[in-house]
Amino acid sequence: MLTSLNRFRSVALLSAAVLIGLTPLSSAYADSEGPSEIAHGTVAHATKLADVSVGPQYDTTHVYVASADLDAFVSSFLATFGGKASPRAVFTVTPTPSKTASQYVQTPVGMLSVFGFETPVPYPFGNERTGYLVTDIDQAIKAARAAGADILVDSFDDPIGKDAIIQWPGGLTMQLYWHTKAPNYAPLQSVPDNRVYVSRFEADNFVRRWVHFSHGKVVSDNRHADAGAIGRSGQTMREIRIESGFGRMVVFVTDGKLPFPFGRETTGYGVANLGETLDKAQAAGAKVLYPAYSTASGKTAVLEFPGGYIAEVHDGK
Repeated sequence: MLTSLNRFRSVALLSAAVLIGLTPLSSAYADSEGPSEIAHGTVAHATKLADVSVGPQYDTTHVYVASADLDAFVSSFLATFGGKASPRAVFTVTPTPSKTASQYVQTPVGMLSVFGFETPVPYPFGNERTGYLVTDIDQAIKAARAAGADILVDSFDDPIGKDAIIQWPGGLTMQLYWHTKAPNYAPLQSVPDNRVYVSRFEADNFVRRWVHFSHGKVVSDNRHADAGAIGRSGQTMREIRIESGFGRMVVFVTDGKLPFPFGRETTGYGVANLGETLDKAQAAGAKVLYPAYSTASGKTAVLEFPGGYIAEVHDGK
């Protein structure tokens, strides 16, 4: 049986594998160019793809900070949300020569893979937002290609498995990873949102392809959502919510004219008490970039943690 220290060392090794239309109320930017191709619920496809998802507790947001800021960031994030981190260690997590300090952070509201590169970051690493554990890397790449994704970095070996980097129409880049020995984590208390911004020209195309790959479903498609949730109070936007074995995704269909910091946040965290969470975050060195804003579904705010990581936080209910 592993000692507590050995468990943490195992998690540290794991982090090497998990690296890497907005308008006024009446505007047509809430719509796509033509009739929506998205059905509420599932989307029909001629070809059935393998379901390679494992579970949202294995999805990790990828956070890149300066090596000197890594400790401050991890400490602040844990003080805000709770959880634990693997010991800091140095790895090569890319298929070409590089070196990064890294930690794997486990919290009740989502997981992080944190990197503080000590060498230049090889392209296209740093652009991938999320790492998704899959049951089989070769099947996952095949399914992604069949669903319309590009393979930016073909599968490569890491110390305990394999990885690949893929990109979807609309520009969303993510990592797929697989472990030689499957990990076993408890479910999250709150599954985070992968926050995706796309244009009205690619929205239906992206959603259709992501749902096909993920075996997910569109749980809501609101063409008149309150755009104050992304900094444009008094306007509306199209907001699409998707759930799958990879967790939750919220897609914002915009004209790209976003006030800072929106579009910079990649993940939204649901918490039991937003006010208390904002207080904890500020006490731990984070900044409130967008104060709590009330929408029909609850309150939302945006934080910046030491090192520059920007995250949305919302009422978990």
